[in-house]
Amino acid sequence: MSQKSIHEKLSELSQNLWWSWQPEVTSIFREIDPPLWSSLSHNPVLLLREYDADKLEVRAREEVLHSRINWAYRRWQEYMDSHNTWGDVHAGVLGHRPAAYFSAEFGLHESLRIYSGGLGVLAGDHLKSASDLGIPLVGVGLFYHEGYFSQSVDETGWQQEAYSNVDPTTLPLKKVMTEQGEPVIISVETRHGSIYACVWQLDVGRVPLYLLDTNIKQNSEEDRQLTARLYGGDQRTRIRQEIMLGIGGVRALAALGITPRVMHMNEGHSAFAPLEVIRMRMKRDGLSFDDALRETAASGVFTTHTPVPAGHDRFDGGLIDEHVGPLAEELGIYHEGLMGLGRVDPQNVNESFCMTVLAFKTSRRANAVSNLHGVVSRRMWRSLWPWRSEEEIPIGHITNGVHVPTWLASQMRVLYDRVLPEKWYLRTGESRVWNGIDNLTPGELWETHQSLKNRLIVYARRRLTHQAERYGRTAKEIDQLQSYLDPRTLTIGFARRFAPYKRADLVMRDLDLLEKLVNDIEKPVQFIFAGKAHPADDHGKAILQRIVRMTQEPHFKGKVVFLEDYDINLGRHLVQGVDVWLNNPRRPLEASGTSGQKVVLNGGLNLSILDGWWAEAFDGQNGFAIGTGQIHANQEIQDERDGDDLIRVLEDEVIPVYYDRDHDDLPQEWIRRMKRSVRTLGWRFNADRQVMDYVRETYIPAAGSLSCEMVVMP
Repeated sequence: MSQKSIHEKLSELSQNLWWSWQPEVTSIFREIDPPLWSSLSHNPVLLLREYDADKLEVRAREEVLHSRINWAYRRWQEYMDSHNTWGDVHAGVLGHRPAAYFSAEFGLHESLRIYSGGLGVLAGDHLKSASDLGIPLVGVGLFYHEGYFSQSVDETGWQQEAYSNVDPTTLPLKKVMTEQGEPVIISVETRHGSIYACVWQLDVGRVPLYLLDTNIKQNSEEDRQLTARLYGGDQRTRIRQEIMLGIGGVRALAALGITPRVMHMNEGHSAFAPLEVIRMRMKRDGLSFDDALRETAASGVFTTHTPVPAGHDRFDGGLIDEHVGPLAEELGIYHEGLMGLGRVDPQNVNESFCMTVLAFKTSRRANAVSNLHGVVSRRMWRSLWPWRSEEEIPIGHITNGVHVPTWLASQMRVLYDRVLPEKWYLRTGESRVWNGIDNLTPGELWETHQSLKNRLIVYARRRLTHQAERYGRTAKEIDQLQSYLDPRTLTIGFARRFAPYKRADLVMRDLDLLEKLVNDIEKPVQFIFAGKAHPADDHGKAILQRIVRMTQEPHFKGKVVFLEDYDINLGRHLVQGVDVWLNNPRRPLEASGTSGQKVVLNGGLNLSILDGWWAEAFDGQNGFAIGTGQIHANQEIQDERDGDDLIRVLEDEVIPVYYDRDHDDLPQEWIRRMKRSVRTLGWRFNADRQVMDYVRETYIPAAGSLSCEMVVMP
């Protein structure tokens, strides 16, 4: 057998997203053609289309890449073939029947726009850590040809949305085929006919992710567009996407010969999945509906992410009957029985059908995503278990974490490699692994952080230049952008979805005071904002517009900036380069939040309301807190109080500590907090720890035996 060429090896590597969390491999693709790599959203499939074998061979010789490519290819093969993993020891029961992880979105890489924000990035990190740990797991989602929208801001500061169609062949996707060489096609029946979908496979390290796609010839034009956009369309579009994700997802796995031992629903979007499993058990094993429900629920895991009642999908009886009626008849429960499964009070005919209620009733293990969110969720859903006290409601919590290799800057990893145990990156969920952080010298940690901050500022200026060119700004105006943001100035980042409860404009409650902080001669502060408002959220868009307009005012220009089109790449630069990450939601509406956890890994400090993950992370010395965690009954008073405390903490704590320097110009107390933050939080708010918790607390119990928990029946 002839040896594979470097083009063949890189092509194989490009077809598995493992490369995306390996900085050594990513650097190979970048060095082949840095400008092209950047312009292609870091997509190696497209990059290699521009470099045939001969052209690549020439480039590899110029950059001395041969040995690095061979090393990367061998390392990937060893990774894929290894059986010496945490999962081999702790999750063996899933070996022949894996866990199936359902999610409406997956944030895996900037070149794959099948995510909108935190929920998707969490799902992507879950798959990556499951792969690293060797957990037998498969992912199930939808392939969105147009994805989530690209954002721009017009001259008035108002958000504009644009969508572009993506060719699946430009991505590391392969269509799943039958043994006869035909595409696997599944269908879901509705009152008005069947909806069909093909299945794409995306390899995320050792974990296959199966994505259903309705853009095929068997469908009407309306149904071909069903999976075009993430979170687009009306309620009818939403329920059709959710029957495809849930019912269609289970049928796709069955068509592939996969019978999951555990079914994990990441949020309520996939809650129709257990109904299809129940139907299959009734047909295959002759079980009654009640028995099939009991056994299916025993293997079900449900993660709820939404602490706001309005944030849970609800559908009226007409939409439910149109789309799930045929399945209800096969189950023998018919319309009212089905509606009862989605109601808190099954007998209340005026109550709509809630996907979250269905998920709770068809899974015996449910969890929130932080300790505080668990408290909120038990209070919110206590009426589902009226015979229990609030403390006994069976909703636990597994706090979210982030995938370290994805979000840790390569410069920081070099430092950590020196002071942490060998191959520490394979054991990031263990607390003792991080103890060596204290051995970093203050100077090396600070200078590494400063280099990342400088990189962020250069990147921000480049994006601002692109924005200005689109507006048709003059050459002089564009040149001025090169002086925006000062590397010596305390830099605060705020980037997230512009939902009103996240209060992106809280720091703007007193613009005169903010102006004073920004323009202080000796101790100035600068802000970088980014984020998208949902296309239908005019309130969120108005907040965004207010911030954009502030950036254009003379007193704030160049010191407060807004970067358009927030995505994984922009997020990566921000979390790796800011000094402080600002998070000020209206407590307790932030279920968890993970962006601040990414900042921790890179030495940034959090300045946050005591909500979500920060409520269980802040110890008084590893960052900064806004408020005391107490909530006022009046929302306006609460906002005023939090806004005042935000400014107070900035003036009295953050700014003085940052600018308190020794004779070497090092902020020793700040650096001490940086170290403490990494050492105490890096292992806890970590996707490896999170996935290990899911395995131990939900997957293994769900796989091992039936639960004695009473099933909540309609």
